[in-house]
Amino acid sequence: MIAFDSPRLIADIGGLYARFAIETSYGEFAQQRSLRCADFPSFEAAMTAYLGSLKSGPVAHAAVAIANPVDGDQVRMTNYHWQFSIEETRANLGLETLVVVNDFTSLAMALPRLSSADFRQVGPGQAVKNSVIGLIGSGSGLGVSGLIPSGDGWTSLGSEGGHTSFAPADARESAVLQFAWQQFQHVSFERLLSGPGLELTYLALAQLNQQSVKALTAPEITKLAVEDKDPLCEETLTVFCNMLGTAASNLAVTLGALGGIYIGGSIVPRLGEFFDRSGFRQRFEDKGRFRSLLASIPVWVIDADVSPALWGAARALDQTLDQFDSTQVLAVHDVGAVLVFHDGHEFARAARFFD
Repeated sequence: MIAFDSPRLIADIGGLYARFAIETSYGEFAQQRSLRCADFPSFEAAMTAYLGSLKSGPVAHAAVAIANPVDGDQVRMTNYHWQFSIEETRANLGLETLVVVNDFTSLAMALPRLSSADFRQVGPGQAVKNSVIGLIGSGSGLGVSGLIPSGDGWTSLGSEGGHTSFAPADARESAVLQFAWQQFQHVSFERLLSGPGLELTYLALAQLNQQSVKALTAPEITKLAVEDKDPLCEETLTVFCNMLGTAASNLAVTLGALGGIYIGGSIVPRLGEFFDRSGFRQRFEDKGRFRSLLASIPVWVIDADVSPALWGAARALDQTLDQFDSTQVLAVHDVGAVLVFHDGHEFARAARFFD
């Protein structure tokens, strides 16, 4: 681990907000700000605005976790209109190094850093040491990733598992799927397990219940449901939790995640007791002949004070700079998860890191 010779810019870019911080020393974040993406015409404009507000010295190195696949210099966000060249952005901002990483790959990289105060367990289960870990979470989309043990470190997965086809588990969810098919040829889990998905499910259930309602935003639906002020909103959030149980269970058996499943994103951590008492865990274990296996797998909701994606992006940057300093070639498993540009050149695409 190399010493900090200057502050480092760390960012977490979602479909609604761009979160920034300055890492002043290893794991220490200052001057945290959240900027609305809608207030800026481009990613670079948001970066420029934040950099212009800093009360610290010049920044030479930056890492960005972004809600999007990272598979080349050109980045086009899936759930927002921003698009940019990593290398052009690095040069325009006067940075020596710009690391761009998928936000859920970044979040996965942060998991080994979490303490027991950063998450809470939902239901039973005991993690098997040195086993695969799964990660899933809802926000403007549905993020999916995981960690695979690799020697004395981990390999993080660059996954777009949120775009797998949605599968209903009961008649009510079938009705939601039928409603969604009226708008979308392909209905993925992300279409329903996201902020826009909550809004879609709310309207679908209103139609199913033959209720005339006005459209509500995801935060409005969540607030009314958690405060027990609207039965339809409560039903919508209940269906959401159940469907997330199916998605998390699918991830667990797909990865063989005996190390447990972590739930991140911006929606579930805000649900508190509503989520804990929902049908999520029952649905998670509802795998027929594999019920006993799922019952043994623990699930945790991430509830950290500092955005874990910031931790992960900072970790990716630290490893990159450490490799520069040691003049060694980074050992990588290229899954299109992390892309590094340094001084005008693509350095590496990396997914392997160490505790």
